[in-house]
Amino acid sequence: MGEEFYAIIKLVSGEEIMSLVMTDDNDGDPIVILQDPVTIKMINNQQGSYIKVKPWIEMSDDEFFIIKLDKIITMTETKNKKMIDLYNDYIQDDTTIDTYQPGGLVKPSSKMGYLSSVEDARKSLERIFKGIKES
Repeated sequence: MGEEFYAIIKLVSGEEIMSLVMTDDNDGDPIVILQDPVTIKMINNQQGSYIKVKPWIEMSDDEFFIIKLDKIITMTETKNKKMIDLYNDYIQDDTTIDTYQPGGLVKPSSKMGYLSSVEDARKSLERIFKGIKES
């Protein structure tokens, strides 16, 4: 089993993933072991550049994945502290939506931005527009 390192990998499918990586010479058939792989995509718009991070395989609870070398175009070790910190922060952030309900319904909460009803918000905005102070 080889040494662990952070790497950005380009797969033959076109996907670019970042992961903590180990290599193993599995009896002459080398494999790459990925721990918590994520996809990283640069997004540019008028406000600036952003990095979108999401799980490589979104519906899996597994931490480790095995890839054969013939599925990899290139792999580069990254020592960029900002990228490694971004990756580790994403992996350690264990937030889940706990307001899920069967049937695909999600109950809005203040954490999701739900602060008031439409009617209450309308009244509040009218008071602000008219310059009326709240008592």
